[in-house]
Amino acid sequence: MQFKNKLSNLNKVYIFFFSTVLIINIISTSTSSASTFKIKDLEISVPFDVNFNKEKVINKAFREAFIELISMITTSSDQKKIRKTSINEVKSLIDSFTMNKERFVSNSYLVNFDVSFNKKNTLNFFEKKNIFPSIPQKKEILLIPIFVDLQSSQISLFNDNLFYNKWNLNKERFFLLNYILPTEDLEDVNLILKNKESIEEYDFQSIVKKYNIADFIVVIIYKNFNELNILSKIKINNISKIENQSFKEVNINDSQSLNSVLFDLKNTYENYWKGINKINTSIKLPLSVSLDTKEYKKILNLESTLDELDSVFSYEISQFDNKIIHYKIIYNGPPNKFLIDLKTKGIEIDTQNQNWKIK
Repeated sequence: MQFKNKLSNLNKVYIFFFSTVLIINIISTSTSSASTFKIKDLEISVPFDVNFNKEKVINKAFREAFIELISMITTSSDQKKIRKTSINEVKSLIDSFTMNKERFVSNSYLVNFDVSFNKKNTLNFFEKKNIFPSIPQKKEILLIPIFVDLQSSQISLFNDNLFYNKWNLNKERFFLLNYILPTEDLEDVNLILKNKESIEEYDFQSIVKKYNIADFIVVIIYKNFNELNILSKIKINNISKIENQSFKEVNINDSQSLNSVLFDLKNTYENYWKGINKINTSIKLPLSVSLDTKEYKKILNLESTLDELDSVFSYEISQFDNKIIHYKIIYNGPPNKFLIDLKTKGIEIDTQNQNWKIK
């Protein structure tokens, strides 16, 4: 079953040019909904009894999809501001949804949802709440956990390290960072033990280089009785940060207690990654780019790329003739970032003149 907002279907533009004759079939898109605003395969389970109501099931799916979306693209502190958003306001952000895999198990009804959130409406919602969301971009990162027991003066690195063993066991759907843990290597063990007195200052580059991953986190966990003091050395996108955290009354041999610490650490790293990818929706920079009307493939590629870029608030065709087509783009960010975004998608822009042109 699929319900779609028909208005969104009126926004697409398809332009065809045959030699010197200009034929325009539809119109340009003024809003775009990138796939990153879609929550996929969300499983909902409710009791199947006399109180069963399909509308309540759908509302529950909308609510949980919204919570997953904000967990993915906003920081922990911002999530608290909007977690209790009314269901009617949540519905106003949704473009479409599908239900599939409906099934009955024992006395429960289970169904999976795909929920698409309108990009423009969602960004406007965040802006009104004074929240800057982030581009939901996945990232692989090397994690090197080092456990130091201050009571016994013992360092644990790999299989004898609970943080190493448990780190990747529980993965939240909305987490963006995918952690690569180092394999047990005697050379690495000796290297770390050799530098244990100055472990906080050691740069770990000789270990990191083995994995061909530029981004890494070294997390050093100091245990003193039931207290943990944790130092995180984070390097992502050539930006470095040191984070200090303390946890009291922790029993690392208790799964619930340990998982709570692991979740808080991962949340810290997620918040840092989101901060790097923040979309400043208060900046609505108008940009104009043009290209030849005969470059049909380039036109389609440009529109497809603009649809995918989360920092593109909207775009439309502002002017066209049988030679040139002009696009007006509203971008949430500075112009140099826009040029970088397009370049990563294989689109080069000539900026020598005041009117930018696709090469």
